[in-house]
Amino acid sequence: RMAALAPNWRFSQLFGEKDSIEEVSEVDIVSAIEFDETGDFLAVGDRGGRVVVFEQDASDYKFYAEFQSHEPEFDYLKSLEIEEKINKIKWCKRTNDSHFLLTTNDKTIKLWKLNKKNIKQVSTPEDTGRLCFPSVTTTESTIVASSKKVFANAHAYHINSISLNSDGETYISADDLRINLWNVEISEQSFNIVDIKPANMEELSEVITSASFHPKHCNLFMYSSSKGSIKLNDTRQNALCDKHTKYFEEPEDPSTKSFFSEIISSISDCQFSGDG
Repeated sequence: RMAALAPNWRFSQLFGEKDSIEEVSEVDIVSAIEFDETGDFLAVGDRGGRVVVFEQDASDYKFYAEFQSHEPEFDYLKSLEIEEKINKIKWCKRTNDSHFLLTTNDKTIKLWKLNKKNIKQVSTPEDTGRLCFPSVTTTESTIVASSKKVFANAHAYHINSISLNSDGETYISADDLRINLWNVEISEQSFNIVDIKPANMEELSEVITSASFHPKHCNLFMYSSSKGSIKLNDTRQNALCDKHTKYFEEPEDPSTKSFFSEIISSISDCQFSGDG
């Protein structure tokens, strides 16, 4: 049997200016990155709340569009400043010529539409003494970003992940203690499907770190925790998925358990493969 060949990794492309690496301001630091399902488009979010989209042209990615997704806010009830930093970006399945993206900061999720808009110019005809109509010609086209939905006031803690469902109609958003189910077309309400908040917060032993829908089965989703476990849930069993269907965890050797081992055992992200 032939041994499997190791992948040949090579540098392909650099995004940004080469000469200004040492002078990068905090708002320019990349905080989220996501390809669309075709791989032809790449969305990049930064700590300044901006989203830059690149389109593949031959072998390189070229600039496609840029828009300001989130602005800094202040929660006056909790006296808390909400950063504009983009935590996650997700591409919606494309059904027409426009692109739709979900972006989120710590508290608010937004649905954005990217579409091409033609810039037209009206030219007035010369005065010849006869009835003439002005002519309209398309001079150039530009990409316009417009906010279609704002999903707010549903998370008490920082949102760490969003994941679109394979049905194309719903998605989940997760914070440290809860996971909510949304309909893309309805921003006024969401349904809480996971809640691990204890009655006494002093008994809190773990937090949710990531959540993801199954790419093919719309009823399955999983979430990871700071304890190093992953729980697979089935929405057909209960409205509130407080009991998992499957539990994944690598047992820890009690002899090596320490304060640092608990920190490094935390799972930062979990994703299904493309085929599920």
